[in-house]
Amino acid sequence: MDTIFALGTGAGRAAIAVIRLSGPRVRETLTAFAGVLPEPRQAAFVTVREPLSGEVLDQGLALFFPAPHSATGEDYAELQIHGGRAVVDGVLSALSRQSGLRMAEPGEFARRGFANGKLDLSQAEALADLVDAQTEAQRRQALRIAGGALRRKVEGWRLALIEALALVEAELDFSDEGDVGSFDALRLRALLDGPRDEMRAALRDAPASERMRNGFLVMILGRPNAGKSTLLNALARRDMAIVSPTPGTTRDMIEAHLDIEGLPVTFVDTAGLREAADEIERLGVDRVLERMETADLALWLSAGGQEDPAATGVELLKVATKIDLAPSPAGWLGLCARSGEGLDLLLAEVAERAKARIGDGASALLIRERHREAVSLAAIALDSALALEKDLEFIAEDLRSAARALGRIVGTVDVEDVLDAVFSHFCIGK
Repeated sequence: MDTIFALGTGAGRAAIAVIRLSGPRVRETLTAFAGVLPEPRQAAFVTVREPLSGEVLDQGLALFFPAPHSATGEDYAELQIHGGRAVVDGVLSALSRQSGLRMAEPGEFARRGFANGKLDLSQAEALADLVDAQTEAQRRQALRIAGGALRRKVEGWRLALIEALALVEAELDFSDEGDVGSFDALRLRALLDGPRDEMRAALRDAPASERMRNGFLVMILGRPNAGKSTLLNALARRDMAIVSPTPGTTRDMIEAHLDIEGLPVTFVDTAGLREAADEIERLGVDRVLERMETADLALWLSAGGQEDPAATGVELLKVATKIDLAPSPAGWLGLCARSGEGLDLLLAEVAERAKARIGDGASALLIRERHREAVSLAAIALDSALALEKDLEFIAEDLRSAARALGRIVGTVDVEDVLDAVFSHFCIGK
């Protein structure tokens, strides 16, 4: 197996950069570059040299974590050096010239940790979510799953299924033995009712959990020149969209990702809804209508509240813009994006609706579609098993199907087709 290395911190100028290494040649590589193999889990101040020429590349800290007590389960090391681009590039270039070493692929450190039992698949996914977290609520959600909350729940369900399967298999295989009693359907139901009910509850909460991870989506709609782009710029506090009195200026959707009271909210500026003047504008309107299918809320903007909302198919909030020119009518939330008047009220209203839809993330469990599909399959199989109006062989197969579905969540069965998709979304060095 190759020894891999990668920059574990962000690229670009920084005070400190951390280069990670994992694999069978970590010990000799660290000794060659640092001149010493540090005591396990103790930082050593070293001079980092190019092994072939002896040139000094930098001074910094070296750490060594021997297998299996490391993040990857392999021999693992870190070089903590200065974060200047020339320093980092020099060390990475020198590492790439060493025999048996190569740059890690995206997610390869986490994948090796998974392969060596240091984390399950749900925890690996949560680590990626933690890196991508933009709000406090997303951080709490990712930390909870990375800490094993989903794994512990799934393992509890699987243990109950295994015990139930043992009960059924004993009746099938050993019913003629004297020490095996008659099949107890009530005991089987007692074993499975709890897990089945918990799965159903988790599935009911899944849309909120997934929305916490993906963000609350708010579409900004209205006729041309209603102030949509001006509002987006005001919310983002920078010029993201071109503002022009010419109708049809916005041709494509522009997104602003905001943290509102700790919740992830995405506002999407859109093309004005009207009869398109040309093919490009028509495509923009069509994309808006398609995106509306996944939206949580739509803001219908109208100057002074003069134009009635168009049918959207989602929850709608009527917003009267340009109230510096005309007051907002009853039933409309008034604002002036240029002066900021009314923006706080709008954000408070959006936050209230986001909280109602996605909560605070504290109870998140099934945060990905993959998790939801697996638990749904398991719950359906348990419903079938609990019907109890069929041969025990079929009940046993239902229980096996449920256990296999749950195993896919943590990566114990049938995961090769899932692994590439999961780990390919990681950044290099993770």
